This record gives sequence, structure tokens and C-alpha cells, in this order.
Amino acid sequence: MNKKFDFIDRLVAFAGDVILSVEAMPEGKAGVYLLNQLMRSSGSAVLNFTEAQNAHADEVFRAKSRIALKELRESQVSFQILNHIEYGNEESREALEQENVELIKILVTIIKNREAK
Repeated sequence: MNKKFDFIDRLVAFAGDVILSVEAMPEGKAGVYLLNQLMRSSGSAVLNFTEAQNAHADEVFRAKSRIALKELRESQVSFQILNHIEYGNEESREALEQENVELIKILVTIIKNREAK
């Protein structure tokens, strides 16, 4: 399988896992706000990177990839806040946060490699 599609599959799995995790978390005002934002940012990352893969110009690829990266970084901040307030299941939060960190590293590498061409 092509590596770019493996990465998209990981982004899809991450966004889906975030949704499943959010559904299992308690409902408080702060939590609902952060969790809704986390669902939006994780989903947006995969949507924007998919658009980047279909771009006809390098500029569009870079722009969409950078938006996906921004969304993953936004997700990271949401995880940091959730960890700080110890909201929801710690094991689930930590696993999702670790995957988010790995996705950020991969996407940074993809962007750097594309810009080096």
C-alpha cells in the first residue's frame, strides 16, 4: 500500500478514535467545549490532508498540509488542557495524545520532504 494512504488511514483512525473516546467521556460544560473542539480539529486534519493529496499544485499541497498540521497542533493543546484538568479516562487520553504527537511528527516530515523537492 502507498505510504500516503497509510498516513491518511492513520488520520482517519485517529479522528474516529477521538469521536469514540469523546462519546465515552463525562458531560460537563468545559469538557463538552474542549471535546467538541477536539473532534473538529482531528477531523479537519484528515479532511485537509486528503485535499492536499489531491492538489494539482505544490502551493495548494503545502497550504492544505500546513492547515492539517495546525489542526493537529490544536488537538495537542486540547489534550494538554484535558490532561491538566484530569478529564475523562487517563489511559485513553494518553494513547490518543501519543498518536497525535506521532501524526504531527510524520506530517512535519512529509511537508519538509515536499518542500525540499
